Amino acid sequence: MKRIGFLVNPIAGMGGAVGLKGTDGKVEEARRRGAQPRAKDRARIALALLAHDENLDFLTCSGGMGEDTLKEAGIQRYQVLYRFKGDSSAHDTSLAAHMFLKAGADLILFCGGDGTARDIFDVVGRDVPVLGIPAGVKMYSAVFAIDPATAAELVMRYDIQSLRDSEVMDVDEDAYRSGELKTRLYGMARTPALMGKIQLSKHVFEEADEDRAKKEIARFIHEIMIPDVLYILGAGTTTEYIARKLGVHKTLLGIDAVKNGKIVGTDLDEKSLWALIRDGQEAKIFLSPLGAQGFILGRGNQQISPRIVKRVGIRNIIVVATPHKLRETPLLYVDSGDSVLDKDFGDSVQVISGYRMAQRRKIFQSL
Repeated sequence: MKRIGFLVNPIAGMGGAVGLKGTDGKVEEARRRGAQPRAKDRARIALALLAHDENLDFLTCSGGMGEDTLKEAGIQRYQVLYRFKGDSSAHDTSLAAHMFLKAGADLILFCGGDGTARDIFDVVGRDVPVLGIPAGVKMYSAVFAIDPATAAELVMRYDIQSLRDSEVMDVDEDAYRSGELKTRLYGMARTPALMGKIQLSKHVFEEADEDRAKKEIARFIHEIMIPDVLYILGAGTTTEYIARKLGVHKTLLGIDAVKNGKIVGTDLDEKSLWALIRDGQEAKIFLSPLGAQGFILGRGNQQISPRIVKRVGIRNIIVVATPHKLRETPLLYVDSGDSVLDKDFGDSVQVISGYRMAQRRKIFQSL
């Protein structure tokens, strides 16, 4: 019998769709902007796949930090070790992790983001393996499964031989909101892993050839842009080069929109994007995979929601990446929050990698 410590950070990821680039210290602002909790739904997807595994016994927290999700998934084999009151906090996560450690958990399965990973790692270190169900905004740490369904598969197939060292990253959210990426290695956790099913920590490529490649991509994109079409530019330096070629300023880590060579929206949230396209406006979306993780959707761009993708159309999503980034990214991933939509992307995508150059890359498909 495997003893699984299970924890949900109920507020994780609330800042994503509303354009806050993170939720730490911004919960009330996220709520004011109309953000909806998403962690519980993400966790329920994984638990539903684990409900019939009689080899699992769960240790958890009361209410929204775990018990509610277990009940909704139809799991009855659990014990509540930690009870909290009011809104949960990082302190509650730490106390719960301590209880899991003390109770002899074989694995801690949590649903949250980088902050949740750090809070748990602070307590258990390398004494208990950890695995994240991704629900945060960015998730630069390497302890997360590709998506909730893959997290369930990793739990079911977990044994001591499958463990690997995985980076827990610390991201400066204030700097991130200002358009600057500052990360540092926080620690090395132990994580169950199967090839291609745990995300890598993000890599930032800064080579001389990168600059030239981005310019060539931007030159080609500039040539194929069509008048009166709305172009949504995802986060990152590759899409920033497209904006530079147009002579406009782009939010480096945000989502912007361009039409007829002019900026029509900067650092847009999901509602603002929807307002731009809902009346039949033809649109295309330029996205660049996240570092060496390879995510097209689902990491750092939750503003581009499933309804945005459906309205624009998958055929109008254009992926761009330099040859170097593609060499470091063996697989691409889609984790939009809608598993049916994710599968509609198919098993591969064409990636523009230079001037009139493209490479076809495989897209990972989960259960």
